[in-house]
Amino acid sequence: MAGAARRRWAALTAVALLYVYTTGCDSEPPSILSDRTEVGAKSDQPGTSFSPHDGEYNGFDVAVVGTLMNMLGYDTPRFSGVLSKNRAKLLHDGDVQLVAATFSITPTRMAPKDKGGDDLDFVGPYASTLQGFLIRANDRSIRTLADLNGKVVCVWKGTTSANELRKAAYDKIVKRTEEDANYCVNALKDKEVDAVSTDQLILYGFMQANPSLRVVPGIKFGEPNDYGIAMAKGHRKDCVRLRDMLTQYIRQATAWERDFQNSLPAVPKAARDEAKPTEDEVMALSCVDRPGDSPTD
Repeated sequence: MAGAARRRWAALTAVALLYVYTTGCDSEPPSILSDRTEVGAKSDQPGTSFSPHDGEYNGFDVAVVGTLMNMLGYDTPRFSGVLSKNRAKLLHDGDVQLVAATFSITPTRMAPKDKGGDDLDFVGPYASTLQGFLIRANDRSIRTLADLNGKVVCVWKGTTSANELRKAAYDKIVKRTEEDANYCVNALKDKEVDAVSTDQLILYGFMQANPSLRVVPGIKFGEPNDYGIAMAKGHRKDCVRLRDMLTQYIRQATAWERDFQNSLPAVPKAARDEAKPTEDEVMALSCVDRPGDSPTD
């Protein structure tokens, strides 16, 4: 091949490679939002996300993600059960496209994989809550946090609640860790444990489904748990679309309050008011690698 022809061929090859490189960097995978979107939800948390019958899901988590998808023009999504410990794995494996399962937004969960994080994006918070304790309704021995010293408290794997109780401040509490919420609630009813600890909103859901149990009103502790709809990173455009719908949903006069009250009627008004997020909080935690970052594609 002549020198001039070689130079032209090399130039054309370089242009082609540059095109492939730049278009590959700028493109996102196909949208995960559609009429066939699969959403992971809890099957054992009445009031937040619960499956009373096979294939049927209800609760506030379910209402929120269903409403946002409808606002975007999609069918109400299909739901499948997830455990706290496997929420991130199911997203990365592609078994579900979204998770709405009282999934607390934390810096570790939202950080990229190369920074030691779970490599997830969140849309939220759509609700916030502190941690508390669920006890048997006739138990009058537990009124303060100190009353839990020496008591057996049940938590389940993969939750921020379990991590909180591992702190030194609670080393006098005897912890029992189970696979999921059902084990803990049944152990409490069977008097195998003295209390169950997790987010207060979840506990109020258990209370309304189990009249023999009650939330200790005077105990709130831990860091705020900000619930978000999770997705694997790499879908920022979808994330921003859901975020914008969430801010509209919160801005509407009664939409958020109506869905919350319908799902969690046992939650006192003061706790309900504390649970409602602001639009600024949504913007600070949605579709970012760190709290307060600006979302980028």
